[in-house]
Amino acid sequence: MEGLLEDVPRGDTEMKGVVLAGGLGTRLLPMTRVTNKHLLPVYDRPMICYPIQQLVTCGIEDILVVTGGGSSGDFLELLGNGEEFGLNHLNYAYQDGEGGIAQALGLAKDFSAGEPLMVLLGDNLFQDSLEEAIGHYSQGEGAMIFLKEVDDPERFGVAILEDDRVVSIIEKPNPAPSSLAVTGCYVFDFRVFEIIEGLQPSSRGELEITDVNNKYIEWGEMRHQVLDGWRADAGTVESLVRASRLVSENRENPVLRGISMELDNSNQYPSE
Repeated sequence: MEGLLEDVPRGDTEMKGVVLAGGLGTRLLPMTRVTNKHLLPVYDRPMICYPIQQLVTCGIEDILVVTGGGSSGDFLELLGNGEEFGLNHLNYAYQDGEGGIAQALGLAKDFSAGEPLMVLLGDNLFQDSLEEAIGHYSQGEGAMIFLKEVDDPERFGVAILEDDRVVSIIEKPNPAPSSLAVTGCYVFDFRVFEIIEGLQPSSRGELEITDVNNKYIEWGEMRHQVLDGWRADAGTVESLVRASRLVSENRENPVLRGISMELDNSNQYPSE
């Protein structure tokens, strides 16, 4: 497999979006004993709504939601075809088991149809639209990651930069050589699926997204953007509470406000 830009077909393309919403959510037990964590509320709507709204705000309308477990049907019942987001259609894929983020992304191969993908982890919320940031990506440019300065980088994958180029990503280092955490947003060209097919499971028994990113770094084809606004990872009880607070304080932000998911009141009990 070649990693050279010359091997990449060029021309006009339309970026597609993928939301990865699987996992067991063990850090959110006991709440996740009965539902997928991405269906838990963040302020006034389910968590899954925020990454979808982010993609729509970026102008992406062809979206795949990858989920798994016993609550998968609840995503379809909640989201339907995406009408609440102004979409005509939503795509769904099912991850059987817990094979890791990269394995879940691999399920998007047929959906991608050779187009670049903007990939969001379903528990990541961003204050600002990423539309301008992804505007720096052009077809055939390999991959792009989005970084954020954090106070606790040892909790995340950390990017090492030299001469403003990403030279390495280290998963949860302690002590951390950098404060630039890799957020749960990525852009990949079509070769990401070749990389995933060549991965070996980590010590956790999973296909790791960090290994995917490091392959693009090895090729010299990893771009990056450093984000200004806040980013929230709603994967723990504390961060879930923080995410709800941040959203409540930014309700005029269209990325967070989105399209109101109106309740059907036709079956409500009449008031006395």
